[in-house]
Amino acid sequence: MKLTRRSLLLTAAVAPAVAQAPSVRAKTTLAGQRQPGRRFEGEALREIAFPLGGIGTGTVSLGGYGNLRDWEIFNRPNKGGALPMTFVALRLQGGGLKAPLIRVLERQPHPPFTGASGVPRETALGLPRLREAVFTGAYPFAHVAFLDPGLPVEVSLEAFNPMIPLETDDSSLPVAILTYRLRSRAPSPLRCALAFSIMNPVGYDGVTRLRGRRAPFFGQNVNRPRREGELAGLFMTSEKYFPDSTRYGSMALATRESDLSWRMRWEHGRWWDEFHRWWDEFLEKGRFPDLEAPPSAEGETEYATLAVHFELLPASTRDVTFVLSWHFPNTELYWTGEADQRGRPLRNHYGTRWRDAWEPAAYVLGNLDSLRRRSLRYRDLLWNSTLPEAVKDAVSSQASIIRTNTVMVMENKLTLAFEGCNDNVGCCPMNCTHVYNYEQALAHLYPDLERSMRETDFLVNMRPDGSMSFRTPVPLRPGGNRMFPAADGQMGCIMKVYREWRLSGDDDWLRKLWPEVKRALEYAWTSWDADRDGVMEGEQHNTYDIEFYGPNSMMGTLYLGALEAAARMARHLGDHEAAKRYAELRQRGSRLLDQLLWNGEYYIQKVDANNEKAQRYQYGEGCLSDQLLGQWFAEVVDLGKLLPADHIRTALASIFRYNFRSDFSDFANVQRIYAINDEKGLLLCTWPRGGRPALPMVYSDEVWTGIEYQVAAHMFYEGMIKEGLAIVEAVRARYDGVRRNPWNEIECGHHYARALASWSLLTALSGFAFSAPDKEMRFRPRLRRSEFRALYSAGVAWGEYRQRATKEGLEAEITVEGGRLELVRLGLPFSGPKAQVTTRGPARATVRDGEALIEWPEPVRIEAGQRLRVTLKPA
Repeated sequence: MKLTRRSLLLTAAVAPAVAQAPSVRAKTTLAGQRQPGRRFEGEALREIAFPLGGIGTGTVSLGGYGNLRDWEIFNRPNKGGALPMTFVALRLQGGGLKAPLIRVLERQPHPPFTGASGVPRETALGLPRLREAVFTGAYPFAHVAFLDPGLPVEVSLEAFNPMIPLETDDSSLPVAILTYRLRSRAPSPLRCALAFSIMNPVGYDGVTRLRGRRAPFFGQNVNRPRREGELAGLFMTSEKYFPDSTRYGSMALATRESDLSWRMRWEHGRWWDEFHRWWDEFLEKGRFPDLEAPPSAEGETEYATLAVHFELLPASTRDVTFVLSWHFPNTELYWTGEADQRGRPLRNHYGTRWRDAWEPAAYVLGNLDSLRRRSLRYRDLLWNSTLPEAVKDAVSSQASIIRTNTVMVMENKLTLAFEGCNDNVGCCPMNCTHVYNYEQALAHLYPDLERSMRETDFLVNMRPDGSMSFRTPVPLRPGGNRMFPAADGQMGCIMKVYREWRLSGDDDWLRKLWPEVKRALEYAWTSWDADRDGVMEGEQHNTYDIEFYGPNSMMGTLYLGALEAAARMARHLGDHEAAKRYAELRQRGSRLLDQLLWNGEYYIQKVDANNEKAQRYQYGEGCLSDQLLGQWFAEVVDLGKLLPADHIRTALASIFRYNFRSDFSDFANVQRIYAINDEKGLLLCTWPRGGRPALPMVYSDEVWTGIEYQVAAHMFYEGMIKEGLAIVEAVRARYDGVRRNPWNEIECGHHYARALASWSLLTALSGFAFSAPDKEMRFRPRLRRSEFRALYSAGVAWGEYRQRATKEGLEAEITVEGGRLELVRLGLPFSGPKAQVTTRGPARATVRDGEALIEWPEPVRIEAGQRLRVTLKPA
């Protein structure tokens, strides 16, 4: 039969798909199940690397072909890093086959096939593979449907790592869970063996390109079979390193299958003998001899194989699950410039939870149903929502950043985060305050880790003069580093404290930080706003790695947001004098900033012409995409308008009109290149009225996904759905699997933290706001649909919000999946002048500005697994 794409799809019963669409829903899989997520095939598989690993544990990625790639479990990035001879192979016998056959469970690779000696043999790409694959990703789940009409079985793979909002420990497991599903198409029983081969990498430096099992850091590597109750598998260690070494650790490959065979060391020999003998043994015998092995020689490690054996009856289906786990408890301090500290081992948090790699594997297999069910619930509430597909894809895919080497969790849950990751080292350490102004996902999904960052900001990095170190040196030291403070980062941190307090409702935590919050805010009066008029004029270091001189609305709105947030926190804590002072300054600053900078279309910068340093890297009359950054943040944390509402909308429209490009083919950019040729994207700054400086702000011609998401979300908050969605779709079209990896948005490094602004797309479109101290929750969907569904994560609880608009009014439902909600007020959309409410317990509703505010005399408690229903009708 001639092999065509059509025959492949028809034979495998897989519906046609669009490989390069920004986001499409998979219709069926080989097993006939619907899989939510974004779907890829053909050339779009090439760049996919889907991170599998917990928060602070590092990851190994699942490639688009079904291969394991980018082994970044050794406490540092390792793009392109591969473990030689690590693959999963299926052997089939019987079922009408004339002879046994073996297939590596990966798609055949695409060209090019280059190299001085051909394709590197340690990839095992010389073994037969499957003809085609369809990859569907809905983080944290990946699904690969393999297509090969020549096989008597249908094969698919599900891969994930548990990810459950608010449950940090169960979302920080150092594992990759791989479940292979086989469905027989054979007329008679098949004898199957699924063999997982892996190199023991203990001792690996996480950087060197491995070309085989020999390297100076290997030696005394030990592979042992292990069985404990229903759990069995392979345990990999090394006797070469002491427990305090950064090379110390272990790995495990575990399963609950009972019929196993193994080889703890491939049979040695010259030339290609090891691989030849492995292939011949597996093909001819179908089982391995259950041989153990001594420690490896110095400078060497070993390959090992664990095989699962079973019979597959005609038309039957069988799942086989492997848990790959790791335990490398000591992180090397490689990023410091201090010679006496460089190379120092730092204990990571997951290393303190487990003694070795076997323990997390046992925990996962013992709790797999619960971990998978709760993770699926998170995935499904997001992907089954009524949000646009590109928005779901952006929110889902970029949450993976939290689990990469961008975010480290050290002993005692100290959160340390790079801005992103270069190929082999973290980029721009640590906890950069201005970059993390944009990040919203960690704060809503794992607020305990976000609060750790605030404690470092205010209890460690504050200096005697009230300035804050905008980067965190490691080891921690009072006052942080000796660099100048960042105006945007310091003001943003005040807004972040407000956010963390609202999401947690922890007054004691707020009181602990409050004296330092006040000092951080009032430092502005000694430097950036020396005349205390509510507008920053001084030298303002910022996220563009430059200083702005003179008033500008990017710094200005963050300052106004910090003043408003501080006034509200002060009022709650009874610090009424400070509350009054901050509120008055905020009001004065709002008026003055608008008067100074509004040009009728957008907000500009008034460059301080008297300062010689201001002769370069300013934006002046330009239209800056970040000009309303503080207002966007104010919307996320429900602080209200900091500038006139009509000016905000006009400025956003101008940003879209002037800064969004539908094609870059004729655009000249000498800066870093993140959008090219026929791609679409939002420039950081343009000069539609002229006046572009000879040396403009240094990143003006670049396109950053984090700023694109921030602007798009702000547009959603203002009801500009079409414009915001065009920006989001442009981002995800650039990350289509052909051009770039959809699970790795790049700025200054891979998995760049600014892209976590994508979470605000969800809060904006759902109109979500929550205050634990006030026991108040609000939803005001911006999408005008009669049916609306969306995930929420509120710091103390997470679940789903649903509403259905009827001729009679509104029916709404809040479900709690985890945590607990206590509410005394609930805001919902309502168009009538008065509302009658039906809900749990006595309640009354007051309508104002299109919102019905429902109030209970006593808190309504909604536990996990419960729901609150509300019906609103015209009174």
